[in-house]
Amino acid sequence: MPSPEVRRARPDDLGAAIEVATTALGWDPQDPNESFFRWKHLDNPAGASPMWVAVDGDEVIGFRSMLRWDFVDAEGDTRPAVRAVDTATHPEHHRRGVFRSLTTVAVDELAAEGVGFVFNTPNPASRAGYLRMGWLDAGRLSVRVRPAGPGALLRLARSRVPAAKWSEPVACGVGIEAVVDELPDLLASLPPVAGLTTRRTVDHLRWRYGFEPLHYRVVRDDGGLAIVRLRRRGACRELVLAELLAADRAAARRLGAAIRRTFDVDHVLALSRAPHSLPPMVPAPGLGPRLTLRDLATPSPAPTDLSFSLGDIELF
Repeated sequence: MPSPEVRRARPDDLGAAIEVATTALGWDPQDPNESFFRWKHLDNPAGASPMWVAVDGDEVIGFRSMLRWDFVDAEGDTRPAVRAVDTATHPEHHRRGVFRSLTTVAVDELAAEGVGFVFNTPNPASRAGYLRMGWLDAGRLSVRVRPAGPGALLRLARSRVPAAKWSEPVACGVGIEAVVDELPDLLASLPPVAGLTTRRTVDHLRWRYGFEPLHYRVVRDDGGLAIVRLRRRGACRELVLAELLAADRAAARRLGAAIRRTFDVDHVLALSRAPHSLPPMVPAPGLGPRLTLRDLATPSPAPTDLSFSLGDIELF
């Protein structure tokens, strides 16, 4: 059987790509898949995601997308990167090298465009394929939890399953649009972060946390804000601490106390390296995703030079 043609996706390929993903990845047709896809890949202020499709005749049988993601270094210079997300091959066309062909073409074209590097957190099934194509396994990102009590910690130990994609709505806190006027001064007050961190701008935060079906909520304090969402992980109600934007440790502690008062959950989950992580939190071995990196136009940063929040990693 001849290899499929791989080309850059056109706007009229979007519907076919979503159909392939729905079939191949088991997306629930009752979920807002198309609006989620458009929000993620078309509304991103860093730029629309470059996408590629594999076609057999007139039929789209696979697609590959790369989410644009800007990092900034300690000197304030922007480092453009992409995150490898949302790739699927129609089940009837497996074992034709579709995934590899799509990814190879994408990597070559993005390197020619000057994109610095690609990162992602693939599941175990796809990670092996990435490693065969030259990705570096950068290790597991360390996460920590703040359990509500011994019973909650026991429930978490018994819920070693992937978290739900979709959030549960809550009445606590406010939406990101309610704090837009506060964001410029807050972002300017944040302490510098060593290495590379996501380029957080007002536009980025409004995009990242403004998609209503994900129900992100903001908890305020005079010295900062926390952005969270509530989701299920097995029998647990898990509060994702997506962002903790605090001017100092005192503000971070106050925000941590406010979160615990406000939300009735089993535990709070955060990345260990997030600035001003909430003490006391305990390690959750094996719960964090594995990070992979691939050089494009410039050498990939060392994993220890990347400083993520959980909002940079979860969901995508």
